[in-house]
Amino acid sequence: MISTCLAAHMKPRDFEGTNAEYLKLIGETLLPQINIEQLSNRVDAFIEKSAFSSEEIEPYFQKAKEFGFDITVHADQFTVGGSEVAVKFHSKSADHLEASGEHEISLLAQSDTIAVALPGASLGLGCDFTPARKLLDQGGSLAIASDWNPGSAPMGDLITQASILATFQKLSTAEVLAGITVRAAATLNLSDRGILKPGMLADFSIYPSSNYQEILYHQGKLKPAQVWKSGHRVTASVN
Repeated sequence: MISTCLAAHMKPRDFEGTNAEYLKLIGETLLPQINIEQLSNRVDAFIEKSAFSSEEIEPYFQKAKEFGFDITVHADQFTVGGSEVAVKFHSKSADHLEASGEHEISLLAQSDTIAVALPGASLGLGCDFTPARKLLDQGGSLAIASDWNPGSAPMGDLITQASILATFQKLSTAEVLAGITVRAAATLNLSDRGILKPGMLADFSIYPSSNYQEILYHQGKLKPAQVWKSGHRVTASVN
């Protein structure tokens, strides 16, 4: 489990001040406490017309970087702007990106920020998918996650969502599997897992098939027969 501070997702309804005042408050009081208690090393912000503007969020991100937090951005879900901030602050990831256009795709592809597609949110809200194919074709790095939450992405089945994204965005099996393993690990700043090789954590799932392509072909119907964590089997068949 990797915790992330989501205090800058939306200004609370009972906060009587402005967005800037709210961000200043949590930057000066909440972030130091999280840092002292080592509750998280990641800070997120929702950059959107209905949440926080790019201009409002920049002082908050600057404060977070001063404390040594990794930055991640809830970006370009409905309108653009968030991905530019993500690139500017060398964010580990820019999540969502359903509204990203050619400009945003180019910026992300030329940066070290990993684009995170959240197909569960697209399915839950009936909106476009992240332009995964274009991001990869321009040299960007793509991770895929479920965005599992009760508001917009209640399914939580990553393999099903990833297989659907692959169909609509014309992704190869290798691109999808990389997106949910090694590239997903990189978004969380984890360099000891996500790929099977000597010296890495032996975290992996075993599927009852002789062909790895069947994992996505069955669109989530094929379940792992075994799950291993740090080289130890942690679950029996979940079929």
